[in-house]
Amino acid sequence: MYRNILVINLMHLGDLMLVTPVLHTLRQNYPEARITLLADAKLADIVQENRNIDECLLIDKKGKDSSLLGILRFAWHLREKKYDLVVNLHRNERASALAALSGGKYIIGYAKPGFALLFDHVSPDQHMMMHEIHSHYAALRAAGVIDEIADAGLEMWLTPAAEEEAARLWAAHFAPEDRVIALNIGASWLTKRWVDEYFAEVADTYLTRGYHIAVMGGPMDVEIVERCRAQMRDRDNERLHIFTGKVSLGVLAGLLRRCILFITTDSGPMHVGVAMHVPVLCMFGASPIPGFYPYDARSISVRAPVPCHPCRIHECPLTGEEHMKCMKGMPPDLIIRYADQMLAECGEQPAYALAPPTAFETRVVEQVDGTFVLAPKGAAGRVVRPVMPAGLKAHGFD
Repeated sequence: MYRNILVINLMHLGDLMLVTPVLHTLRQNYPEARITLLADAKLADIVQENRNIDECLLIDKKGKDSSLLGILRFAWHLREKKYDLVVNLHRNERASALAALSGGKYIIGYAKPGFALLFDHVSPDQHMMMHEIHSHYAALRAAGVIDEIADAGLEMWLTPAAEEEAARLWAAHFAPEDRVIALNIGASWLTKRWVDEYFAEVADTYLTRGYHIAVMGGPMDVEIVERCRAQMRDRDNERLHIFTGKVSLGVLAGLLRRCILFITTDSGPMHVGVAMHVPVLCMFGASPIPGFYPYDARSISVRAPVPCHPCRIHECPLTGEEHMKCMKGMPPDLIIRYADQMLAECGEQPAYALAPPTAFETRVVEQVDGTFVLAPKGAAGRVVRPVMPAGLKAHGFD
């Protein structure tokens, strides 16, 4: 029986959101244990109120803890806490080093070679073959840490300050009867971004129908959003609301839980939307649906209609008409069709009024014989091997 548990994930927003079901499962398996999460300080809003942990340790990856000395100093701090179980949930150098040097009695999870020598059990990273959450569960089971999986989906609780600010902003922009659809245009990879002109067409369509459009995203997305807005016919409509780069992650979550639909790229905000139970419609280009789909059975994920999907390349190396063909092949009318379906299914209710999901595998739309169709159940877990053009190599399928 473990009584002092450390879970490590130092990666990006989406990766950290996908750790929250693991925290719930650990809490259910070890109700009396003290559970600590170590995460990137800039993502504190996401996890600091998590009810399945007792403490949230934050590391300043870009500041005082960025150097080798900073990592060693932080590792010494971990050793002082005398953890009897350390679980590392991302296979990168910094996290592997901190886990290996933590002094934990039993160290498990993913590890880079070298650091793996100090682990008691090293798990293969299987998110190319299954959802990242299921890969985490498999790692814990293989190491003998859990017997039962208690899957509650993605979870996030807001700080009182974030909820208060979200409520204030909502009241300032919207009336109680307004129907608000959220858009997220940005993504960390260029190959995960849908076409700006397509997003503009979707926004114009729903504005014409009387909906409000709330555009989300972080500071890095401001230029992308402005470029998209410039292509809209109705760019000055008072029902178009730009929140990009203006709110914290906690406030963004508070806004999303009041929306009726979230149309988004595969991105960190997409996973925040899932945690807020807003129905999610996502377009997948370079990234594989099996590993990262929106973890809610109400969601719909559209698979790129090209043989080189999912390439996992950050910038499309193809040129001319072939450049970003994966995203060009999912036109606005296709996304609007499935957005309309989701609005009808959920009754255009704000996310907070919907029951939490009890099933988590997304529905997949893919092209069959030249026509897009909703695939049979189980398609989300089907691994698609990319057929790359000559001279190019897919990442992550070796």
